[in-house]
Order: sequence, then C-alpha cells, then structure tokens
Amino acid sequence: MTIPRGTAQSPKYQRLAADLRRRIAEGEFTADAALPVESELERQYGVARNTVRLAVDVLVNEGRLVRLQGKGTYLREHPVLDHRAYGPTLAPAPRDCLAVPSAVYLGEAAEAGRELTTDFEMMIVRARVDIAERLGLRPGEAIVVRRQLRLLDREPYSIEESHYRAGLAAGTPLMEPDPVEGGDEAVLNELGRTEIGAVDHLVARMPGPEEAQWFQGGPGVPLMVQTRVTYDRRGPVRVIETRYSADRSRLVYGIGDLSARATLPAPAAPVDPARADAQ
Repeated sequence: MTIPRGTAQSPKYQRLAADLRRRIAEGEFTADAALPVESELERQYGVARNTVRLAVDVLVNEGRLVRLQGKGTYLREHPVLDHRAYGPTLAPAPRDCLAVPSAVYLGEAAEAGRELTTDFEMMIVRARVDIAERLGLRPGEAIVVRRQLRLLDREPYSIEESHYRAGLAAGTPLMEPDPVEGGDEAVLNELGRTEIGAVDHLVARMPGPEEAQWFQGGPGVPLMVQTRVTYDRRGPVRVIETRYSADRSRLVYGIGDLSARATLPAPAAPVDPARADAQ
C-alpha cells in the first residue's frame, strides 16, 4: 500500500492522513473494531512510526478517531439526527415549524428511537452587539434569555437560547424560570406578537472553552450555529440562537410544495475531499 501522490508542499503524514480518511469513508474500518496498530500501518505504508503517529493525530484532532487507553484507536461515531429546521407542513398539522417548537425535537428524537431530555434556564443579561442589532436595541441593554440544553441519550446535542426584549417579556410567563405550557409561541400569540416570518443565518465556528466542555466533542469538531430572527407585522420578535455539534447534527430545510412526499428525504452524505482527490 502506498501513500497517494500530493503536492510537493504536502508533508507525508498529511498524505497518509488523507488516505486513512478515504479508507474510513469507504467503510474499510468499522466502529466496533480497532484500527490497525501503528506498527501495522507502518508496515502497510512503508513509512516511519512517527509519520503514522502524526497522521493518526490529525484524524483524532478532526474528531474522526478516538484513542482508548489500553484498547486501541477507534472510529469516533455519533448518531446523526436530522433536525427539520424549516419546511412546509408535510402532514396534517395546525402549523408549520417556523418557530421550531420543542414538540418538533421530541418527534424527531422519537422517530429515530432516541431519548431527548432538556434542562431549562432563564437569565437576564446584557445584550451582545449582534443580538441588540437584530432586536433593534442598544448594545448592553437588558434582555431576557430562555435557554434549553438538549441531550440525546444523555449525550449533549444542542444549546438553544431565545433572546427577548425585556419590555416584551416583563410581566409574562417568559420571565418564569421554567418551560411554558404550549411553548413560548403560546405566550407570544397571547401578546399579539405571532411570528409570521423568519430569517436564518448559518455559520460554522470552533467552540469556546465552555462550549467545548459541555459538548464534549473532539478537539477539531466545529459547531453549527443557527441564528434565527423571527418577525411579526410590527418588527423583530426574538432572536433564537441554536448551537449544534457538527458531528452529530444535520439541519434539513424543505423548500416549495412537498405535498407529494410523506417525509423529507435524508440528504446525501457529503463527498469526502480525500475520496474526491483519489478519483
């Protein structure tokens, strides 16, 4: 077995890491069996032990592999849950999931045969610059944040924070440190602030120290951050920022008339760059 040719500037360990990615993508290794030990990879590729170790380090840092003390190196696999971030109603229902009520997450988890649990918090904080701008406030103004920490099978899944103007939340159940029956949407409807539109911003970034500690992801695993600004006819209602670990979540958006489909199809797996380079 030889290391694929790369650019002249590409170190040998990086080319070895690329070939290991290809073998992982093609299903040569399975989650229930350890990868070949370093001495075996050294023999297969005809390279020095340090080259093998550096290549494996790259994949560990990417979150693809995990070293288990005394057991070996294994694929680091998390079940990926498709979350319907938005789509036209696919079955008879009173509403779509514009505001993504908690029932949507519960239904998706149940369909996947997984257990969803949620820890809830309410805080009054100073608005970040970006949140203030989206709500039409001055940076540093007091806002109400309602946070949900979601776990799937006791594994961290997402952090969702809904940001409200203090004046909107004051004197309502949005100030309570507990979930609201019927969801925050029910309170907004009673206040005459029914959400009728939204804009999503999707970015990927590396987690901060506190986020990394909570998500327990690999050192190279980024977060997907979905920032949704919802509107009624009077203006912005709230900013919902949801952070997902990129190795265990996939956001699904339905577009147009999907009445001919019973469910949204699962998106095709992304093409691995290593496999594309090898073809």
